[in-house]
Amino acid sequence: MTRLSRSRTSATVAATAFAAAVIPLLGATAASATPVGGCQSATVQYRIVDASGKPVDADWTSQGGFHQWSSAPGTVEVRLAPGQNVGEGCKYPVSLAEYTTEGPNWYTSGLQTLVDHATVYLTAADVAASDDSKQTYQKLSVKSPDCYGQIDLYGDDVIYDGKSGDGHGPAPYQPGNVVTPYHLIAAWNGGDKSCTPEQPSSPTPPPSSETTPPESPSSPPATTPPADETTPPPASPSTPPPSSSTPPTTPDVPPMQSTPPSPTSSKPPLAETGSSAPVGPIAGGAAAVIALGAAALYAARRTRRS
Repeated sequence: MTRLSRSRTSATVAATAFAAAVIPLLGATAASATPVGGCQSATVQYRIVDASGKPVDADWTSQGGFHQWSSAPGTVEVRLAPGQNVGEGCKYPVSLAEYTTEGPNWYTSGLQTLVDHATVYLTAADVAASDDSKQTYQKLSVKSPDCYGQIDLYGDDVIYDGKSGDGHGPAPYQPGNVVTPYHLIAAWNGGDKSCTPEQPSSPTPPPSSETTPPESPSSPPATTPPADETTPPPASPSTPPPSSSTPPTTPDVPPMQSTPPSPTSSKPPLAETGSSAPVGPIAGGAAAVIALGAAALYAARRTRRS
């Protein structure tokens, strides 16, 4: 082999070694965006049960809407509908809240005041099986109202009591069109009496024994309105809005985040930079190979000159 051939061969070897070291390093640092979280929305089923756990009225259902109760639902059993693939670690909060109201339905509910609240978290273990005769499900219980009230079943763990701070939200208020709770699954309302006791009427004062003095002659006679002036008709009583304007309901509830969001978690996830790859050893090896290639190239040039 001639000197020129040896120099070309050395240069080729050095270039090949350099490329072999640098390409894996570039691959390790290439950015790639990875989606976070694998939990999807899930469908909830419920049924009302009595104190012994036996179903009252209908069995498992996902039916939404507002229902007038024959008796207030004190305990609601919940589960995830069958046939769903729920990921490991996915949780679905479901809550039951009881409010006192100013009337027996949504349109007359007026001011609502939270009385009781309960929350459970459904997981893959709560998905209904084909034979669930031996499977037990989680229950939600609240106090039964003894006056006008409303009970809400919804898919999050926020307490809608009108207070501020984490974990609290605005209380439902029909006159102000505040349609909370969010993720409402179903609701019941009713009652037959006001929650505020009526004030006793004051006794009628006895008639005065004093005689009323006769009308003074100087008093001007009562005037009547001119014929062209008309008295406005009395305002007609307002009719409640159609039933379709009740708050919307859905049996599909979102998953709960495994950790509370940080102030920066609302930003899109940063592209991964291969932090899990062995960047340090690769970089060290690359530096060593580059040094060897440079030495080989230097030796080839000296050989060419001599």
